[in-house]
Amino acid sequence: MSFVPGQPVTAVVQRIEIQKLRQGENLILGFSIGGGIDQDPGQNPFSEDKSDKGIYVTRITPGGPAEVAGLRIGDKIMQVNGWDMTMVTHDQARKKLTKKREDVVRLLITRKSLEEAVKHSKGSHPRQ
Repeated sequence: MSFVPGQPVTAVVQRIEIQKLRQGENLILGFSIGGGIDQDPGQNPFSEDKSDKGIYVTRITPGGPAEVAGLRIGDKIMQVNGWDMTMVTHDQARKKLTKKREDVVRLLITRKSLEEAVKHSKGSHPRQ
């Protein structure tokens, strides 16, 4: 998905709800992120045109809360609990995801396979 800062974004999205796992004082999500407006988008392996500064899932813990909820490596996080994540620094994204007072994280994500499925379905049925 190509993204131009300041311009509207059209994306096929999916809602994912992750129940954090409590380990002592810590709440575990079971995934890692990369990206952010303060990072070099050329280093992002999930950015098609190497200019996307979005927040992407870079690692999933096998059997962890994120995997159980359906999150996948390469998913782009568009929102966290209603907060826009399209123009945030890496640290801002991390802080939104790891708030101690929240046992549940509601994500709005997009992934390449979602966009391809919609394009395919639109192309396979002629409009009447």
